[in-house]
Amino acid sequence: MIEIKNLKKVYAGATVVNVPALTINKGESIGLVGNNGAGKTTLFRMILDLIRPDEGEVLSNGKNVAGAEEWKDYTASYLDEGFLIDYLTPEEYFYFIGGLHHQNKPQVDEYLAGLTEFFNGEVLKKGKYIRDLSKGNQCKVGVGSCLLQKPQLLMLDEPFANIDPSTQFRLKNILKTENKNNGVTTIVSSHDLNHVTDVCDRILLMEKGRIIKDIATSSSTLNELEEYFGVGQTVTPGIIIDKEENH
Repeated sequence: MIEIKNLKKVYAGATVVNVPALTINKGESIGLVGNNGAGKTTLFRMILDLIRPDEGEVLSNGKNVAGAEEWKDYTASYLDEGFLIDYLTPEEYFYFIGGLHHQNKPQVDEYLAGLTEFFNGEVLKKGKYIRDLSKGNQCKVGVGSCLLQKPQLLMLDEPFANIDPSTQFRLKNILKTENKNNGVTTIVSSHDLNHVTDVCDRILLMEKGRIIKDIATSSSTLNELEEYFGVGQTVTPGIIIDKEENH
């Protein structure tokens, strides 16, 4: 579904993303992990054509995202509150997003009713603008708007960071259901190794702009990642990706 070729992004002489090759197949659940500054968000933004690479390309279903529009119809993403229209109420925002995807208000209301537990009574019918919601509740609005679109590709950047434990649990179940039951390709970045290994079947470890490990999730993956980050390894130039198949 997603194919990356010779992708590079440089800021102020420093290479922040350098991914020679990466393929994400349809229906995969991908976790992207790495320390701050590893290049995760920059990679996300290039996949979504929010910033342009200095070299290389990102293909979505075989077409360069920089020159095509079709991928936008089946892709939903939430990276931060900047993706929201903060002067709307959550309801107004959901109706706006639904309208873009040919859904009327009753259809939107019906879908949102299925997210009642996820919203936990803190999002709808509160009479608040999105800008006045907490970071966690803004995240719920962002994730909810993604799900409303019924995407084939779902991309979330640090979705567990600002939400409470109960909502984290519910979000993990939603992501698993979307992937396993509906065949949605999911790409989730997170600093929480427990969550990402629980939700994702494949983990990409990113350091200094490079993907240095590509791991099929197994019972030992969490320990492996905890050991890696605990030791505080660094990447040396020209390191080869360690791809482990644990199916």
